[in-house]
Amino acid sequence: MRIALLTDSHDHIPHTQKAVRCAQAMGAEILVHCGDLISPFMLRHLAVFSGPVHLIYGNNAGDLHLITKMCLESFPTITHHGQCGAIETGGRRIAFVHYPQLARGLAAGGEYDVVCCGHTHRFQVETVGRTLLVNCGQLFGIEEEPGFAMLDCATLATERIVVARQVDIQED
Repeated sequence: MRIALLTDSHDHIPHTQKAVRCAQAMGAEILVHCGDLISPFMLRHLAVFSGPVHLIYGNNAGDLHLITKMCLESFPTITHHGQCGAIETGGRRIAFVHYPQLARGLAAGGEYDVVCCGHTHRFQVETVGRTLLVNCGQLFGIEEEPGFAMLDCATLATERIVVARQVDIQED
């Protein structure tokens, strides 16, 4: 099972669209967004993903009420977890928060196989105890090229995908 890990899209529609299409083309079955989606209009760009989407707030949360309401009423494939989320899939327990400090604490607790975060806009992968800690980087494209992470649940291999380097994949 492969999971696409996105964060800090900051309302950048083209990068988000390209990341979602690329993740799907690369075989991702689940998409996790680790915060700073910001505006409710961005939900429709995540909803084109063919599998389940998991979303949390970041420090730039936008309209909290409308995002939550739209996930519940208009986008059944998107689960909104609030400030912190966790799923079990592919034989792995995966948690996601926006802030690296909180992620490091969750990783140190040893309850999860993988903990994902964002906020710093810098891609980073490290091991804390027996837990893989992944900062997904960012999609906006300020501090580094816009990208996301692909996680293989079987091996815990994590790859950074730079969206600007991907061939455009057209939607049907």
